[in-house]
Amino acid sequence: MTNSITTTPSMITQLREQIEYPSAGVLSKVLLKDNACQYTLFCLAANTDISEHTSTRNATINVIAGRGLLTLSGENIILKPGVFVFMPANAPHALKAEENLTFLLTLSEKVAESN
Repeated sequence: MTNSITTTPSMITQLREQIEYPSAGVLSKVLLKDNACQYTLFCLAANTDISEHTSTRNATINVIAGRGLLTLSGENIILKPGVFVFMPANAPHALKAEENLTFLLTLSEKVAESN
């Protein structure tokens, strides 16, 4: 079996320059997307809630600015700059931005486990 790797042209951006907070709710910007991953910058206005949901893909959150609370599979995680969170596919999660909050969300394909 041969695995092929798809390459994407290089991309460079200053994430802090991409931040735009909406007056209410969520503003998301897909920065890059390929066959395996999607990189999206999320900017949430203070006091924004994202109700509990799941994703069929693995995800990571890398907090850039602000403060919030992530509830992941029943565990509360404080989101503040520098926090990195891995969320496995299908894990229930919800989020509340306590102040303006920005994070980079990376969605990746769930790799089938081999025995």
